[in-house]
Amino acid sequence: MLGLKTQKSPSPSVVIPHYISGAVFFIVLCFLILLSSDAFIGHYFHPKLLAITHLAALGWGTMIILGALYQLLPVLLETPLYSENLAKITFLAFTAGVICLAWSFWNFYVGIPIQIASILLLTSFIMFFINIIFTARKSPNWKIDTDFIVTSSLWLLLTGLLGTLMAFNFSYPFLNKSHLLFLKIHAHMGIAGWFIMLIMGVGSKLIPMFLLSHNLNTKKLNCAYYLVNIGLTGLSLDLYIREEKALLPLYALLITTGIILFLSFLREAYKKRVRKQLDIGLKHSFTAFMFLFIPIIIGIIISFNPSFNDVFLLQVYLVYGTSVFLGFISSLILGQTFKTLPFIVWVNKYSKYAGRKKTLLPKDLYSQKLVNLQYAVYLTALPVLIAGILLSITMIIQTGAVLLLAAAVLYNINILKIVLHTFKTEN
Repeated sequence: MLGLKTQKSPSPSVVIPHYISGAVFFIVLCFLILLSSDAFIGHYFHPKLLAITHLAALGWGTMIILGALYQLLPVLLETPLYSENLAKITFLAFTAGVICLAWSFWNFYVGIPIQIASILLLTSFIMFFINIIFTARKSPNWKIDTDFIVTSSLWLLLTGLLGTLMAFNFSYPFLNKSHLLFLKIHAHMGIAGWFIMLIMGVGSKLIPMFLLSHNLNTKKLNCAYYLVNIGLTGLSLDLYIREEKALLPLYALLITTGIILFLSFLREAYKKRVRKQLDIGLKHSFTAFMFLFIPIIIGIIISFNPSFNDVFLLQVYLVYGTSVFLGFISSLILGQTFKTLPFIVWVNKYSKYAGRKKTLLPKDLYSQKLVNLQYAVYLTALPVLIAGILLSITMIIQTGAVLLLAAAVLYNINILKIVLHTFKTEN
């Protein structure tokens, strides 16, 4: 755990607001899923589904990841964050952009509100990219995990740029091809380019650290890096230039092989671990990688046989998105939050007393019982939600949404318990 903190780490005021905002967005996201369960029985290009998807991807997933990355980057690169002030401004622009975008999609206001939202978000992505690049340039310790992180930040910027063009295209049609075509490219850039690439980079550092695994072979990571980037670049360009599906199996195979190599690296880390007992945070994290197989299998099946019934395809696409954002990404965040945030708060409040007083431990800053309950509720919620989508039964979707909301409430209670913690010493 000590690897999460160095003298070069940013102020908690840079990191902690991301966790608080992400937790709030998560509970709002789950509430909106409950309110709009009927939207999950239909086309994925539905205003409420677009609002929910962007809340999941940006307000929940990206928000937490940005906060964690600001803490981790100085550790990986052995250099301070380029600008803490820039990070704070990025947070404000990003938060305002997410709120405005979700509100615009929910009410389907595709004029000025969505344009303002897209500009705010694109501006925040540019500032984030600048912070990452200028931090990385000073690093004496550039490795493959840094390649993943820097490249993922570029994919995030490209995803935001395409999203901005699409937002303005609603009012001023200038894109010369189908909006749904650009939506597919936008979605794959965000999922494979931003989330998958970043999780590979951060996961290749954090998970071996938490497992106390050593002497791992990073050649798999190097291959994974190039395979995913080549596959995603080829997919994006081919869809735009030719709108062809003939090479989709090849791109799917390249990206999938890269992901499998990364998972093989994690398997090696698991086998070589010194810490045999997995805590709830690591259980949540490994559950996330199990959920990752759902979109992988779906992606391969659709790529090799895209001529399914349209109604079935719509259901499968919704399951694909749900398993990515609420399965893989959410489970990873729900686990890693309790591996990172308690330690960040603990260091800020207790590190100067270490060795001089008997203090609480990071695990004492939150309720272990609530995390265990959160894990159990979450593991019940997601299969129920996915089953409801596949069966197109609103009541089952609502049941899954209620359970997911319960998990979000438990998560928020623990987040508040951590960030509002006051200094105490053991009796």
